[in-house]
Amino acid sequence: MNRSPSMMTNTTAAAGYEERVMQQVPGLSDMHRMAGILLAEHAPESGRILVLGAGGGLELRSFARAHPGWHFDGIDPSADMLGLARTTLGVLQERVTFHQGYIEDAPDARFDGASCFLTLHFLPREARLDTLRALHRRLKPGAPLVVAHHSFPIGTPAGERWLRRNARFHASSGEASNRVMAQIEAMRDRLPALPPEEDEALLYEAGFGDVELFYAGFTFRGWVCRALPFS
Repeated sequence: MNRSPSMMTNTTAAAGYEERVMQQVPGLSDMHRMAGILLAEHAPESGRILVLGAGGGLELRSFARAHPGWHFDGIDPSADMLGLARTTLGVLQERVTFHQGYIEDAPDARFDGASCFLTLHFLPREARLDTLRALHRRLKPGAPLVVAHHSFPIGTPAGERWLRRNARFHASSGEASNRVMAQIEAMRDRLPALPPEEDEALLYEAGFGDVELFYAGFTFRGWVCRALPFS
């Protein structure tokens, strides 16, 4: 089952979302721009793009501004976050069809590309693999997928270093230190993050190839890959 834990809803509360996520994810706006460039390497100018975890609308806005011929299907479980996405997009929302739910609620279509940002780290390994396979089934052979989420060494001294560095990044943005430490504790204890090598392996297992790292920011990693032909 691909349903995300309740932690997703708590973490992605709509109020103040854009300011908060910009403070928490290093170079987020540039990551969105890079992702649009990577999708455009293989998606046609009139492509149809699937955006999983579309609440908030930040990546949709970036993609829509840079690629005026693209149309989008945006999926998110939170009605509040989808409402925020509509506000964020303004008139650009005319090119987006929104779906409240999870990947199994997405259209059973063949998309020209897909993205999934700040979402997969909420899913345990098997649910994450199911979600990636469901994304693969909805992509045309050769279509690109871009993903980015928390991915760091788990339960190791290196992982602890990256968590502390992530905490200092949050604090440097002006967030209260007690809130930062509570978030880091939650990541350590409850977030089912995987180390980067496992994240890459899941992409291959789900049916993708040409997996390449394109983004790294403290505890975050991002990959681009392409859907292999259906067997």
